[in-house]
Amino acid sequence: MIRPTLRTATGLAAGLILIAGAAPVLAQTPPPPESAAEAARLQALGETYHRAPDTAQDPDEVATTAALNARIAAHNEAAARQEAVDTAEYAEAEARYRAEAAAAATLQANYDAEQRTAAAARAEYERARATWEAMIRACEAGGRRDCRANAPD
Repeated sequence: MIRPTLRTATGLAAGLILIAGAAPVLAQTPPPPESAAEAARLQALGETYHRAPDTAQDPDEVATTAALNARIAAHNEAAARQEAVDTAEYAEAEARYRAEAAAAATLQANYDAEQRTAAAARAEYERARATWEAMIRACEAGGRRDCRANAPD
């Protein structure tokens, strides 16, 4: 009788862990290629694909399959047409958006330019006004009475 020891139990557990870890890898490896004899045996059992001759096909099944294929093809064509329409509509909407964005950018640039022009004009006016006020003060300080005759507008 074999008595289990800690050493054999540890070895057994390690072996089971190794096998469990290898199972997914083994499941993913393709089966080895079949020999000609094995292929012939499977074909005899009807396990391989082969197209039956037209005389052996069920006409109702062929008609059902053809109708199904026609419905699928029609559905695919309709989907392709709808996709083309959707793509064209998207392209048009994107073009409109880009045109509107460009127009908005132009309006913003014009507004900014007008603001800069107005600020420059306001600054020029304030400089002219300050110069005029300084002249008036100097004129009045000199004792003249007609100092405000040339006021800026």
